[in-house]
Amino acid sequence: MIQKHLSYYLSHLKHDIPAGLVVFLVALPLCLGIALASGAPLFSGLIAGVIGGLVISWASGSQLSVSGPAAGLTVIVFTAIEQLGSFSGFLVSVVLAGIIQLLLGYLRAGIIGAFFPSAVIKGMLVAIGLILIIKQLPHAVGYHKGYEGDESYMNETAVTSFQELIDSLSAFNYGSIIITVVGLLILLLWETRALKQFRLVRLIPGPLVVVAWGIAYHLVSQQWLPDLAVHDTDLVDLPAIETVDDFLNLFILPDFSFLSNPQVYSTAITLAIIASLETLLSLEAVDKLDPLKRTAPTNRELKAQGLGNVISGLIGGMPITAVIVRSSANINAGGHTKVSSFIHGLFLLLSILFCTEVMNLIPLACLAAILLQTGYKLAKPQQFMALYGQGWNRFLPFISTVAFILITDLLQGIIIGIVIGLVFVMISNYRESILLHCEGNHYTLILNKDVSFLNKALLRRLLSNIEENSMLIIDGSQAKFIDHDILETLENFLKTAPNDNIKVELYKVLRNKL
Repeated sequence: MIQKHLSYYLSHLKHDIPAGLVVFLVALPLCLGIALASGAPLFSGLIAGVIGGLVISWASGSQLSVSGPAAGLTVIVFTAIEQLGSFSGFLVSVVLAGIIQLLLGYLRAGIIGAFFPSAVIKGMLVAIGLILIIKQLPHAVGYHKGYEGDESYMNETAVTSFQELIDSLSAFNYGSIIITVVGLLILLLWETRALKQFRLVRLIPGPLVVVAWGIAYHLVSQQWLPDLAVHDTDLVDLPAIETVDDFLNLFILPDFSFLSNPQVYSTAITLAIIASLETLLSLEAVDKLDPLKRTAPTNRELKAQGLGNVISGLIGGMPITAVIVRSSANINAGGHTKVSSFIHGLFLLLSILFCTEVMNLIPLACLAAILLQTGYKLAKPQQFMALYGQGWNRFLPFISTVAFILITDLLQGIIIGIVIGLVFVMISNYRESILLHCEGNHYTLILNKDVSFLNKALLRRLLSNIEENSMLIIDGSQAKFIDHDILETLENFLKTAPNDNIKVELYKVLRNKL
């Protein structure tokens, strides 16, 4: 069995290693930016990214999901650190949140992810794609204020990003624009049939070529075209580590004396609930994006996330969730198995230890180009047309989810989408639970599925449509449950039917009930 699994993972290395490198390049600045926005040490964001790749990837049952620090928890983390007055104290909450997630996994709470309608999940993906595009456009032109919010869809919304988009119009950097435009052209051409016929093109993902192009442009323009060069603030910025002591000194241990502070427990519960919901939503979305349509076990995912958060909290890392943005980048880059997520974690660790100088040559505009393409793939116009063609009962929950995520945030948008979806389900059940067929003066009243008191008004209306001097057959053979209110309504009709010369015949099951 072990040999079979090993052979499976080895057979996909040619796809997973390049994909892992792409995810690493996307995750690197986000790990730093999210830590910065949370008021936490920058290194804590990198620790969370490393744990997400090296630990959670193997503990998880998902082949394509990527975990790490998520901007959706930024406000919670910032507030908790401020209230506790200590990052070490906050780490205790992270450990406790991980333990709660482990318990949720063993209690099989992961089933909640199956109750999200597919139209709502697709709406979430489209909304994330639109938010990605809106948030990356400023970075594409060299305006990098607020990079920490670039994959946020829990507390940050697209609406709050429009101001940043407007501000970027007066802050053009021509070097960043050139890098972005050429990068998008590379990504576009890299997927054409003309280039796909070359084996080298099939082996090397386009995003890697974009990164190589960006580094080359930066070095050349800095030397010979200074007016078109990107600034130092337009590049990836990693903390330098020169000695082992420098590395070890970056780790912060939790202060368990904070266990006596009630705020630690309320923070832990909040983190566990929000992180679990975000993880389950991301997992559901990744399963839909997976070209092989594999389904990841949700309870195992909760356990994996719990384990990751316990370890992250113990060594000074931020809270972790499964992240749809990085997972989408993983899929788009050609990742096939969980090895790509592991590789991304390994690259994060190696970059911290050995490659800060090289990584700091990468223009942020390269990452903007990669994420712009990812956003477009998530929010293609074809998605809207496909859902519209499936009817309003699918399209309205879908478009409502998109709109309300953009206007509010992920959780509110998802909840509104689900509520609208449930309304359509109720309407559909209301209409289909009782049907009346008419042929001349012969009527057939059919009770389908479960018929509850909610259908009483419909039943009365249908019975009132039956004309005098007619024949009515009441068929309840398809109904598994018939509410007492429905039976009472039918009984009353049977008593009054002879007055209108309506002959009634009961079919099978109803003979014993009326």
